[in-house]
Amino acid sequence: MKDTAELKNHVYDIVGALHSVHDELGPGINEYCYQEALAMELSDRGIPFERGKVFHPRYKGHPMNAEYRIDFLCKGDVIVECKAVSVLTSTHRAQLFNYMRLLKMPCGIIVNFYPKFATIERYFYDTANREILTSDGNPFQSR
Repeated sequence: MKDTAELKNHVYDIVGALHSVHDELGPGINEYCYQEALAMELSDRGIPFERGKVFHPRYKGHPMNAEYRIDFLCKGDVIVECKAVSVLTSTHRAQLFNYMRLLKMPCGIIVNFYPKFATIERYFYDTANREILTSDGNPFQSR
C-alpha cells in the first residue's frame, strides 16, 4: 500500500479534475455527461484511470458470478463514484464504501455534480480494522 502522503496527492490531483469538470459544465446535467467529461479531463491531465471497471467479489477466496462496475479507478488506488442527484444519501455512500471494502482500495471519492457547487467527499479504508475513515482520519459515522 502507498503511504498516506502519496495517497493524499492522488486524491488532490483527482479532486482538481472534478472541480474543472463542474466549472466547465455547470450544475444539473446528466451523470453520464459528467463521467465522459471527467474521462477527458483525467486524460488531459495525464492521470491514469480505468472507466467502468468491472469486478467480481470473492467469497472465501472464490470469485463470485456477481458483477459490480465502478465509475472510475484512478491511479490504481482511488475509486471515484460520480452522481448527479439533489442530495447524496447513505445509499450512495454505502455503494462507494462497499466497493472500497470489496476491492481493499485505500481511497474513495464520491462527487455530486448536481448542485451549484459540486459536493466532493473523500474517504479512506483501513484494511487492518476494516473500517471507513473520513478525510480527517476519524471513523465514518452515518448522519
